[in-house]
Amino acid sequence: MHGSDFDLVLLGRDLGIRLSGLFDTQIAAALLGRESLGLASLLKDYHGIELSKKYQRADWAMRPLTEGMLEYAAADTQYLNTLSDQMRTELRARGRESWLVEECQALEESSSSVQHSEEIDPVSRVKGARELTPRQLTALRQALQWRDKLARENDKALFRIIGDGPLLEAVVMNPQRARELFDIKGFPKGLARNKGSDLVRIFESVARVPESELQSYPSRPRARSRRSSPETEALLEALKFVRNALAEKLGIAKGTLLSNAVLSRVARTNPKDLSSLAEVEGMRGWKIEVVGDSLLEVIHRG
Repeated sequence: MHGSDFDLVLLGRDLGIRLSGLFDTQIAAALLGRESLGLASLLKDYHGIELSKKYQRADWAMRPLTEGMLEYAAADTQYLNTLSDQMRTELRARGRESWLVEECQALEESSSSVQHSEEIDPVSRVKGARELTPRQLTALRQALQWRDKLARENDKALFRIIGDGPLLEAVVMNPQRARELFDIKGFPKGLARNKGSDLVRIFESVARVPESELQSYPSRPRARSRRSSPETEALLEALKFVRNALAEKLGIAKGTLLSNAVLSRVARTNPKDLSSLAEVEGMRGWKIEVVGDSLLEVIHRG
């Protein structure tokens, strides 16, 4: 696969599929120090193939898909086996195949632990919802469920049923009749005509909900202060200097070797040995082998 992080989440969430033995050509490209990580760029460099961009903005919800669209979609996958074989050989020659295995395994594990969308209050994803009253928020939750049901029944993306903005405006308007929905900019006329009365009934039922049963905007746990001490900040800068020098020597991006977030965790936990360093989130085995001793040398020096 190429750039598979979101694909893995969807496979797990929607189909219950969890992959193992992943080879992600985008990760491989980063570990080989390639400047351009896109599939089109890799195929051009390795095979001299230029992928068409003709259908990038096509309506992929249409059925049946045209022959050209099918060919366009297939082109994204038909060279991956050959490309991955070439990149595996290159990684192996540079002693980096184990790096890829670790990174792909970490991606497999993280994608399976991503919180499902059903566990997240959907109103938190709607811009402007924070300003609504508890009753309006309850109406919005019901309206979002209504939209989701229609999307599933029609096998369409949510935004192709109705966008968040017009739906939010309908909640604020609280129409008494379906024809009032025609006045909302962006509210699909066909939806208002055919299903508008259902939405109005939802709003009417919410109006009868007792105050005690209304829910406010979902609160987020207050994050602990992340402000670091001057000593920790100084250590972080020293760790970055070492990381940058090693990344340049290896010919890979700084973030590929160690992200600033991981380095910040190292600076805060201040590990004294390799086993403690291995417990820091984001520290893979290959990273410890490559940069572990150098990081500890900086920590001990400080």
